[in-house]
Order: sequence, then C-alpha cells, then structure tokens
Amino acid sequence: MLKILQARLQQGHRTIRYPDGPAPAVPDRLRGAPAIDADKCAGTRRDGCRLCAETCPTGAISFADGQRGGPRLDLGRCLFCGECAAACPAGALAFTQEHRLATRRREDLVLGPGRTSVRLAEALEPRLLGLFGRSLKLRQVSAGGCNACEADVNVLGTVGWDLGRFSIQFVAAPRHADGLLITGPVTRNMRLALEKTYEAVPEPKIVIAVGACAISGGPYLGHAQACDGATGLLPVDLFIPGCPPHPLTILDGLLRLLGRVA
Repeated sequence: MLKILQARLQQGHRTIRYPDGPAPAVPDRLRGAPAIDADKCAGTRRDGCRLCAETCPTGAISFADGQRGGPRLDLGRCLFCGECAAACPAGALAFTQEHRLATRRREDLVLGPGRTSVRLAEALEPRLLGLFGRSLKLRQVSAGGCNACEADVNVLGTVGWDLGRFSIQFVAAPRHADGLLITGPVTRNMRLALEKTYEAVPEPKIVIAVGACAISGGPYLGHAQACDGATGLLPVDLFIPGCPPHPLTILDGLLRLLGRVA
C-alpha cells in the first residue's frame, strides 16, 4: 500500500487542466484548422491551377465561381490528409495546430471567400442547457466506423482527460441517455439500428456527429452501402470534424455545447 501511495505522489497531477488552464501541447504533426492565403491562391489561379481541388479525395475543395472565385473548403468532408497542401505550388493552403473546430450548424464548417475561420459552437438553448448543462449522459453509436473516431472518444475516459469530471458520461442503454454521439458513415446495415436507438432516447434529446464520416460520409461519400453520415437522417446539434478529431477537439466541442467554454 505504501508503494502505491509513493508511486502516486511521484506521478503528480495527471489530468489535463483544460479548460481552466492552458491547452495541453499537441503533437507537431497534428493537422488542425486550415489556413488559406487568398493572395497566393489568386496568383496561382491565373494559370488555371486547381490542383488542390483535383487532389482532394472527398471533393471537400471547390471553386464555386470558376477560376475567379476563391477556394471553398468544406471541413465536414475534409479528411485532414494534407494532400491539398502538398499539391499547392504556391503554398496557399496550410494546416495549423488550431484544435477548436466544432460547430452547431453544418454550414459553419464551410470556409471560403468572406469566411476564413470556423464559427465555433455556441451553447445549447437555455431550456436544454438547464437540463443537460450540469449532467449529460450519451449513448455512443458506431455506425460502421473504422474505430479511429471511436478510439479518440474513448481516450476522453482515461485518467489524463477524465471526462467524468465534467459530469459527461457514456451509458450502455439509450433509455438512460440524454442524446447520441455518432461515429461512422452510417452504413445501410446500421441505419435501422441507429434510428431505433435514436427513438429509444427520451425527449428532449441531442445528437452529436463526430468525424467526417458521421458528418458527410467521409471517404465513403456517395457509396451505395452508406448513408453519407447522420446529417441527413437525424437532427444534429453538434458537428465535430476530423478524421479522426483529436480528443482535445472533441472535448472542446462538448464543453462549448454545455456552455463551459466561452
């Protein structure tokens, strides 16, 4: 017993202090919010360059106004693979280490002319915030995912993150839940299961889509055996983009939804 206590004292404080303290350091290879230099892009597009759009595997990048308009980047489709940044000859597109990406509306994930940054998620409406703000129980549904998003969601339950200290917990039964946290593109085989799980959650309830697959279908967008995510099937209250999103991105989105982060 004394050895256990001694080891615990040597380990010190192991849980991140976010959001009260500074955000923990993220790895150098993390691809967070993208940044687009419109001037560099405009100079390159005089020669008809569309390499970023042609390289994107999910069609997340487009030019809505031909070659004259600026690039339009849909973070709900983006896999954060970095292929677009590598293909751009002018270096007009780069990924930063900004982890805050969650939004309340699907359209807020679209960057382009006039919008260079994500409109971060706002808190729930007062009535829902009064119900869920101090205690939120979620049923996680893996709707055909590859387990990458699921793994990063599970990280939040470890001692380093301790999601339970925010009174946010995952439960086994939808009837005990306040809402769903969905990962995966919602395959045809999982659609009915997802819809029944949603129906089993008592009203009022919320839905959170985590990852590009759950938001838009990700790399399976348009596949005959996938439903292009949960967005077209259920009313989604929080969108957390990424492939997969960093645990800090997921945590920040959840806390913003509950009004814990300004």
